[in-house]
Amino acid sequence: MNMLTRIEPATEGAPAPAPVGGVRWRRGAMVLLPVAVAGLGYGLLHREAPAAAAPPPPTVTVAAPLVREVNEWDDYVGRFEPSRSVEVRPRVSGAITAVHFTDGAIVRKGQLLFTIDPRPFAAALAEARAGLASAQSDVALARANLERANRLAAEDAVSKSDLDQLNARLRAANAALAAGEARVRARALDVEFTQVRAPIGGRISDRRIDAGNLVAAGDASGTLLTTINALDPIYFSFDGSEALFLKTRRAAEKGVATSPVQVKLQDEGEYRWQGRLDFTDNGLDPRSGTIRGRAVLANPDLFLTPGMFGNMRLASGGTTRALLVPDAAVQTDQARKTLLTVAADGAVSAKAVELGPILNGLRVIRNGITPADRVVISGTQMAMPGTKVQVRPGRIAPVDIATVPAGAAPPSGEATFAR
Repeated sequence: MNMLTRIEPATEGAPAPAPVGGVRWRRGAMVLLPVAVAGLGYGLLHREAPAAAAPPPPTVTVAAPLVREVNEWDDYVGRFEPSRSVEVRPRVSGAITAVHFTDGAIVRKGQLLFTIDPRPFAAALAEARAGLASAQSDVALARANLERANRLAAEDAVSKSDLDQLNARLRAANAALAAGEARVRARALDVEFTQVRAPIGGRISDRRIDAGNLVAAGDASGTLLTTINALDPIYFSFDGSEALFLKTRRAAEKGVATSPVQVKLQDEGEYRWQGRLDFTDNGLDPRSGTIRGRAVLANPDLFLTPGMFGNMRLASGGTTRALLVPDAAVQTDQARKTLLTVAADGAVSAKAVELGPILNGLRVIRNGITPADRVVISGTQMAMPGTKVQVRPGRIAPVDIATVPAGAAPPSGEATFAR
């Protein structure tokens, strides 16, 4: 045959070739082993953790708004003024010889304050009295002459013209007598005016002139000796806005009587001074839009002094039914005020409210909630609108002003509970 067949001799000691099937199995095992290890690691790393228990909802304290009848007041700031004020000036000119009061003392009406040298005025009074005596003598002589002429006229011993002249002399003498009497009264007044007395009672200022100085009489140009302010009663003047003025007028149109005013000083926590509205100006100031008002207060111990500032409140009348919550429960959301309320299922919601004044630590809510709402009064930082909370019942009560710690600012008194 032309076909050659080559047979390779077997190498001595070499192992026999492995079967083809075994080689394939080992190669497959080497490929699958890394894949299995990778899959096991991925499963260990990405094994889902057991679900943790959800935390319980926060607990807040809720309470229904306090419903009370209150009187609301309008607040004003003003200044005390004397009910009367007098500038003491001399009515005659002369030298001051004595001062009869202590600076800043309380004086009564008619009390002697200054003495002006009376000697020149006493001399003028004596001269006027002498002139009066002369006039009285002339009157007596003229009357006697007329009576004598009248007797002679019955016998036609005196002419008609002589009688007319005697009547004229008597009338002139009477006129001179009246002038003399007037001069005596004027000079007597000058002597009286040398004793400068208090025209009103009240607290006197310091003396502006000491003894030994000359003073000049006159109206506004006269020498100012001192001033006196009447303090009982005393005025409290204030300026009110147009809105408050309209509110008061609307209440008056409805027949609501204006209540008395109450005033407190800067260092007082309560409105202890009582008075009444005394005067309202006849027009508003076009520059400021305010109107001037005045209240009168009793001041028997003269403690209130002109120039002192005070806070006054004036009720427009009547009582209103108000809802009250703690002022700390009110939250601010940009330009609006809100309260957090809790529904029956525990859901929290925010309600926009209209605020009123503060009364004994409680804020009057004019609009936005109802007496049935459950308002969050404690734990507001843990309650978010739209979430759910657990509730704990609470109670709203007014704070007694007397229990406010020393040094703490007293609550504002813009409203009071109705009696």
